[in-house]
Amino acid sequence: MKLDRRKFLNTLLGVGGIGGIVAVLYPVFSFLIPPKSAEPKVNSVKAGLSSELPTNSAKIIKFGREPVILIKTEDNQLKALSAGCTHLDCIVQYKTDTKQILCACHNGIYDLNGRNVSGPPPRPLEQFDVKVIQDEIVITKQG
Repeated sequence: MKLDRRKFLNTLLGVGGIGGIVAVLYPVFSFLIPPKSAEPKVNSVKAGLSSELPTNSAKIIKFGREPVILIKTEDNQLKALSAGCTHLDCIVQYKTDTKQILCACHNGIYDLNGRNVSGPPPRPLEQFDVKVIQDEIVITKQG
């Protein structure tokens, strides 16, 4: 079978066109579909020194990829709760005057045990265990 010049050029242009389309679409799809990354399992985290956290205050700690709010109550009791509101995952804040946890996005209010008191949050906040070992605060997942 003899290959004439027209067929050869059409084949060459077809292969080049397909290669060009693939060269454009591959990066687009690579960007749109994120790579699977193994999320590290975090069971406990050190949250600083107990003596450095003032009474009736709170701070946000990263627990792996999720934020946790650490609260030191007026009677020096430490509580750790998930800092993501169960309504739309906004970060909650501790209100020192009312001794409650507030989600400022939609006025969701939780008590110090994470139970929803008012507003749109459908579920209570997840609780974490808090231990103080030689003045170091250690937060661990329950169960």
